[in-house]
Amino acid sequence: MIIKGCCDKIKIQGGVIIDISKIDKNFKIETKIEREGLTFYDIDEPPFKVYGVYREGDHYVRLPADVAKSVSEGVFSLHTHTAGGRVRFITNSPYVAVSVKLNSAYKMPHFAFTGSVGCDMYSGTRYIGTIVPPVSVTTEYEGVMDVPFTDEREYTINMPLYSGVDKMYIGIKDGSVIKAAPEYEIAKPIGYYGSSVTQGGCASRPGNAYQNIISRNLDCDFINLGFSGNAKAEDAIANYIASLDMSAFVYDYEYNSPSIEHYKSTHERMFKIIRNANPDLPIVMVSRPKYYLSAEARRWFEVMMTTYNNAIAAGDKNVYYIDGMTLFAPEMREAALVDNLHPNDVGFLSMANVMGEKLKEIFKI
Repeated sequence: MIIKGCCDKIKIQGGVIIDISKIDKNFKIETKIEREGLTFYDIDEPPFKVYGVYREGDHYVRLPADVAKSVSEGVFSLHTHTAGGRVRFITNSPYVAVSVKLNSAYKMPHFAFTGSVGCDMYSGTRYIGTIVPPVSVTTEYEGVMDVPFTDEREYTINMPLYSGVDKMYIGIKDGSVIKAAPEYEIAKPIGYYGSSVTQGGCASRPGNAYQNIISRNLDCDFINLGFSGNAKAEDAIANYIASLDMSAFVYDYEYNSPSIEHYKSTHERMFKIIRNANPDLPIVMVSRPKYYLSAEARRWFEVMMTTYNNAIAAGDKNVYYIDGMTLFAPEMREAALVDNLHPNDVGFLSMANVMGEKLKEIFKI
């Protein structure tokens, strides 16, 4: 097996990668994957495109470390988790391998390891396969997926939801075409802010988190700023989000507010910080995603509606809301949650359908 960078390390002629292993043997590294002609490429190099995360120092991150630290220690500890991270490319290789170098691997009893640590791959909206890490993984894993196509196809590899990635390499068969994927139809990312549900807990694999489903269905880019247990709408995170160039913003952090008083003091404040910096940005407010709520829990919904109604009264034409009780379709309500809190794949699919329809309305799709 060979590993390559790109650009100055290989030659690309007509989209076909020329095998440099015959020129420089130093590109060879060890692997347990046994596939003829397997060559790995660094996703930091063209023609690969990385979305949702970017490299800062040795890690992929969702926001700058200094911003994360200014928000809270919790957000700082989670900012290297690659929820929403994606790699896109085009190839006609009969297989695609993935090698992942980790800085953290979160293991939880109620969360499938394939979702918290693993990767999966799609061609358009079609699921191709999952790289399943061993339970003993701490720093790295690898795997290979067979591709049921022989022509050139666009592929998206979704990064782990609850683990940190330092490096990722994509392996294809020597002589295969490899090209850059086109940009998303909706190129400006949708920004999502919220709790562990927003981060992706507890999807069985990354592609089943609701933002990834919406991204495939609407062909849109996005940024996942879900911080498990640590979404508390601090001014520092609100100001950072306000600085982003987004096509829409969706926020749902009710579960992480320590009290209803905290929620009252932060919800409209966060909205105004982002609205003042982005007068025309579509903003979608979402209450906690759960169907059965007590009367006390329902009071929190009224806090969100106060923010919404005040915005409407002020003449805001680009503000929307989604009642979290509507996120799970009637036939899915009893099967949508893992632990009466975090959605499973059924729950995330239902959430993606409801949120996706709202975003279609906003984007006039």
